Amino acid sequence: MSNPLRIDLFAEDRGHEELLRPLLERLAREQGKDARVAVRSARGGHPRAVAELKLYQKSVLKRIGGETLPDLLVVAIDGNCSSFASAQQTIRDALGKEFQDRTISASPDPHIERWFLADLEAFHQVVGAAPAVGKQKCERDVYKRLLAHAVREAGHPPTLGGIEFARELAEAMDYYRAGKADSSLKHFLEEVTARLKSL
Repeated sequence: MSNPLRIDLFAEDRGHEELLRPLLERLAREQGKDARVAVRSARGGHPRAVAELKLYQKSVLKRIGGETLPDLLVVAIDGNCSSFASAQQTIRDALGKEFQDRTISASPDPHIERWFLADLEAFHQVVGAAPAVGKQKCERDVYKRLLAHAVREAGHPPTLGGIEFARELAEAMDYYRAGKADSSLKHFLEEVTARLKSL
């Protein structure tokens, strides 16, 4: 039996961790791959995440002498309404040469909560209500408020603002509907699927 794939998930905040870990596990399973997703986190926002991504790489290389890098590194940092290309470039610029060919960027635009709401049909099925998301908005925390409001509207206690439904949403998500609603999510799903096929 072959060794499981090692996927390191470097995430800007807990919302990224909670949604992307089960989503990566599902994508791997659907490609017939046994994968172990290890979360490597940087809490404290975008600038700190980029700085800690550099430290993460140094610690991996120091710890293992460059012999056993993860099969895949997923770096999740919000786009914050910059262009998709700009968000991707920020991540690429922070990567050392050992990680460049094994890294996939997850750049939710503008924030990870939009990915929670990308497939509203699945969201309604899991949570019991769905907000009117409308066209993309760059106002700070707008999707966080929409997510939390939908959870309250469905009668759930607002314990974690909606991220407590992440695993169920990752399992229920229809990739086509979600990708149609959010191009940054579509790009991520397609890139991960293609990379898993090649591993």
